[in-house]
Amino acid sequence: MITILLVSLIALFFIGVPVAIALGLSTSLAMLLAGDITLLTLAQRAFVSLDSFPLLAIPLFILAGVIMEYGGISQRLINLANSLTGHLVGGLAIVTVVTTMFFAAISGSSVAATAALGAILIPAMINRGYEKEFAGGVQAVSGTLGIIMPPSIPLILYGTAVGASIGDLFIAGMVPGILIGIALIVTVVIIAKKRNYPKEEKKSGKEIGEAFVKAIPALIMPVIILGGIYSGIFTATEAAGVAVAYAFIVGVFVYRAINFTKLKTILSQASITTATIMLILATAGLFSWLLTIENVPQQVASFITSISENPWVFLGIVMVLLLLVGMFMETNASIIILAPILVPVASQLGIDPVHFGIVMIVTLAIGMVTPPMGLNLFVVSKIGKLRLDKLTYSLIPFYIAILIVLVIIAFIPTITTTFVEWVK
Repeated sequence: MITILLVSLIALFFIGVPVAIALGLSTSLAMLLAGDITLLTLAQRAFVSLDSFPLLAIPLFILAGVIMEYGGISQRLINLANSLTGHLVGGLAIVTVVTTMFFAAISGSSVAATAALGAILIPAMINRGYEKEFAGGVQAVSGTLGIIMPPSIPLILYGTAVGASIGDLFIAGMVPGILIGIALIVTVVIIAKKRNYPKEEKKSGKEIGEAFVKAIPALIMPVIILGGIYSGIFTATEAAGVAVAYAFIVGVFVYRAINFTKLKTILSQASITTATIMLILATAGLFSWLLTIENVPQQVASFITSISENPWVFLGIVMVLLLLVGMFMETNASIIILAPILVPVASQLGIDPVHFGIVMIVTLAIGMVTPPMGLNLFVVSKIGKLRLDKLTYSLIPFYIAILIVLVIIAFIPTITTTFVEWVK
């Protein structure tokens, strides 16, 4: 059964079948040809994969992110970041990283952050004399912060898949997200100095204050989400509902950027994105269930521990594996499939599930900007009319920066766990 499953999955990927369809077809084929399982069972197991209260947070956070995207949030965050960092060397590129960090704390999606901000910042950087591949590369790699910093949709999926606290994962993702943001800014400054990229005009204290005041309604949103969760006022899923209500009020009544026409577009875009993710979750859950009943997780655990029972060696093996997987598989599907297999092994070796989750998400985030499946690359190449090969080449310094931070995060667990314990 497992042979049929893996061979058919690889074949479907090879001919370009979408991830969700490939997972569903390969699992169905394996069950029908090699197992005594009915089609009704397939439908039931797919539904069970989605029948989870924490997963309700995903469509709600997606909707909140889209509302904020169309509600004028992008431009106000850009204005704030520009007033703070635009006067530095490579100012607009730094603004791109900083703005994406702000937006990541609202949208929970890498692609959403890349698309919403890239449409504004990539043309702006090109017009100021930045090489277009560099401009696109900065936006693409900054977009990875969207799935690392809370409220990250992949963190919700991981917590649901392995039973970890989503609130703890949100808190744990903050410091790694900030470290990666700093690493990207340092890389930008080094490259900007070498290529003599321009600075923006330094803003006065009054202008900075005005930009900050206008951005306050947007900046309050992550405070409400995380503060509400850790004060015990609401769960992560309920926080998503609060985020939708807050985003709607800000977009309609504060920024006055959403009308009835935009509202239809918002609901349509959020629905399509949600449906896409949920289809992947349903088929990936079915795929994971088949692996579980065939004892694949136990076999993988035995294989890895036969190589070494050292937790650091295990983390190194996992990071290499996830870097390869991220190149060919969508992040959400990777989490649903691999987390239930790898987390029991990590726990057996004494690795904290929250720390392991952050390592897993950061590693898979790199897959968002590595070909051939790097979604951020496709978004940026479309916005900036860029060739993928040149865009990928421009990202090499940023790959190095993120990998250095990843190694630091992986092998110094206190970076993720201390803040969680302190908040508690």
